[in-house]
Amino acid sequence: VRTSGVTWIKNIKEFGIPNDCFNPIKNFSFCSPNNEVTISDSVPRAAVLDVRKSYRWLAEQAKESGADIFLKINVNEVIKNNAGDIVGVSGIGPNGKVTFHSKVVIDASGFPSTVSKAMGFVTQWKRFGAGAEYEAKAENVESDTWWLMVGQKYSPAGYAWIFPLGDNIVRIGVGVGKPESNVDPTQRLKELIDSKIGPIQKLGKITPIEFHYGLIPNDGLSRDTVFNNLILVGDSAGQANPLVLEGIRYAIKFGRVAGKVASDAIKSGKTDKDALYSYEENWRKTIESKINSAGKVQNRWIGLSDKEWDKELDIIKELNSEEFIDFIKAEFGLSNMVKLATHHPKLAVRQLFNLVKGKK
Repeated sequence: VRTSGVTWIKNIKEFGIPNDCFNPIKNFSFCSPNNEVTISDSVPRAAVLDVRKSYRWLAEQAKESGADIFLKINVNEVIKNNAGDIVGVSGIGPNGKVTFHSKVVIDASGFPSTVSKAMGFVTQWKRFGAGAEYEAKAENVESDTWWLMVGQKYSPAGYAWIFPLGDNIVRIGVGVGKPESNVDPTQRLKELIDSKIGPIQKLGKITPIEFHYGLIPNDGLSRDTVFNNLILVGDSAGQANPLVLEGIRYAIKFGRVAGKVASDAIKSGKTDKDALYSYEENWRKTIESKINSAGKVQNRWIGLSDKEWDKELDIIKELNSEEFIDFIKAEFGLSNMVKLATHHPKLAVRQLFNLVKGKK
């Protein structure tokens, strides 16, 4: 497991993810060194996934559609034709070397971008988030409330979190922006749990069950995601929301688009970049402007001092639950933004959304 599993009820319904694969969230609590805010809703709009169960469900969906699934194979090489285009991959499995020949390869290898890197199309992400978390049993858990903790003591360039999974189990974690900070998230997480500061104290006795560590790109949508016979999707493509660095919904949504585009291209007999380009057009049209807007807010957040975070929470407090969810999800529809930037009764909120719109 390399993700904290945060996603949104709307997307869960869109994908058809079963109810036993997630814990619904309807209260969103923030704390900074000297401030605390909770935005409550009457119905859950966010969720924390049981990541393993969700992955198994996705695998079943793929299997039912006719996919063959191979486990425990470490793909480490690409196969090229005479023109230098990808025509397959190879790797090491439990029984030695395995080779897959393919008309189209979809690189969903996550942060390492194994396939596209081996092709020489991409280099290592320069900006990214490093996250460490414990899945733990806790004495006192509000199962419908998540916590985001901001300020220098939690993370010098990021935030800490408490995400409940139900049954008194929580994920307690720390995310740190790289290269903005050289703090080790694993060490900071241990310090926070040992010192029991802020909302962590309210959890009572904490008994770790397992440890997760992951990296997520935070370089914006800087990569081409289509090449001859190759499509990049999910973290390989940099498809992540920069505000809370979640992207599992993008991986599922655009993974399905990639599969459809690849299938149609193979049937047509053309799998070059032009034949696959409708994939890139689709995802860019859907999320590019939203991710770029969210990046502006993230750039503001990464530089905030503790005092400025205290004030930022006062701004967030003025959003109603629907506005807050659209904001934190990076679902900045232009009409919404214009409305918030011009008509919100609070000046600070208007200023924030003017920033998102692209004005100073």
